[in-house]
Amino acid sequence: MEKRSIAPVSGIGKWSVGLQGFFLLAVIVSLFLVNAFGFSFDDHWWDVSVPFIFGAGIAALATGVIATRKGDRSVSVLISVALGIGTVLFLLLHSLFIAD
Repeated sequence: MEKRSIAPVSGIGKWSVGLQGFFLLAVIVSLFLVNAFGFSFDDHWWDVSVPFIFGAGIAALATGVIATRKGDRSVSVLISVALGIGTVLFLLLHSLFIAD
């Protein structure tokens, strides 16, 4: 059985994990701001930040797929790809059920 490393071994794998970390941190901070300070997801700050936050998640997926194809199959890159797929599925499915 092949031993997998936990940390990414390629530069593009590191980018994937870093972008996914930014995505997760930004979502957590956004949820904290909404719950702790009474901000709303209907405010202008959310409309401006969403493309950057979710763009980072999608870029993490793309760089993770490239890193995986180039042979970087570390655990963190595979988790980054899985979270990126979840992000894309969320965007697609969420847009089907928006009740405006």
